[in-house]
Amino acid sequence: MKNLQDVLAKIEKLDGSLAAKTQKRLDNLTKPQGSLGKLEDLAKQIVEITQNENPNLKNKVIFTFAGDHGVTQEGVSAFPQEVTTQMVYNFVSGGAAINVLARHVGARVVVADLGIASNLNTTPGVIIKKVKLGTKNMTHTPAMTREEALTAIENGIIIFEQELKNGIDIIGTGEMGIGNTTPSSAIVSAITGEKVSLVTGTGTGISEEALSNKTKIIQKTLDRHKPNPQDAIDVLSKVGGFEIGGLVGVILAATANRIPVVLDGFISGAAALLAYTLEPKTKDYMIASHCSVEQGHKISLDFIGLSPILDLNFRLGEGTGAALSMTIIEASVKILKEMATFESAAVSEKLD
Repeated sequence: MKNLQDVLAKIEKLDGSLAAKTQKRLDNLTKPQGSLGKLEDLAKQIVEITQNENPNLKNKVIFTFAGDHGVTQEGVSAFPQEVTTQMVYNFVSGGAAINVLARHVGARVVVADLGIASNLNTTPGVIIKKVKLGTKNMTHTPAMTREEALTAIENGIIIFEQELKNGIDIIGTGEMGIGNTTPSSAIVSAITGEKVSLVTGTGTGISEEALSNKTKIIQKTLDRHKPNPQDAIDVLSKVGGFEIGGLVGVILAATANRIPVVLDGFISGAAALLAYTLEPKTKDYMIASHCSVEQGHKISLDFIGLSPILDLNFRLGEGTGAALSMTIIEASVKILKEMATFESAAVSEKLD
């Protein structure tokens, strides 16, 4: 637990020390004040996070973590559990959607096994930080022990810190785990207090009958284990997943190192809720890339206080939305750094 506490202790509140100066710079660019809307807000946020008036977002990294879930035994997913392993092989070979989009935006993808239900110890290109061979079926018993939940978070921290040596300017969160919308819905309901029916969606495309069963399974799980909404470790251990815990660690570690965190979809939103519960200051370092079709995602973002950049009817995960949004975030920084001022371009300013 020492590693987690050390990271939490390093997280600083954004002090707004560069806000006025950055706003003045944006207002002096050759455009009506505020006319680039959210791009200007993003530029100010990146400057504040990095404490760099001319930030560079060259080194983009998507952390895509994988894990399996015992709750798939309850028929909550349209796909069999072995797809998790198969998709990890696809990530490594570069054939998944996240690989395509990461190449498009110039990001590298870091793939890690936090708790797949099979051993990948001989798979090149996959970081093995497995806590266990999948979580337990949370319908009947807590998904993991408290110690395992802490290990998942700290393994995420370790993976981030190892990758930091290769250079990181901005990160995106991503995941792969058949059945992981079920623990994510449970996390969102537990922390926000929203009804299970309002935070539970069709995931990989289950039928209405299966959705009804999924909702009942989540409610039964919450009623049985009663996770404490003020204790993120308790929530993670009772209804979470190892890959979700790993992403919590990545979010916390990036924040502690003043690196912007671009959240992907619903599962990343659940991880963000846990990180926010552990340390509310993380909110100011987070950027919501998009709003997922999964109905619980908007609820989690609203609870934290985040507004998504995109709304593209995504429900894939992997870090795809985060990768796409990095292009917009980088564009915001380039506007700040490269656009001419009224004075430098000899353009007349607004009349009084």
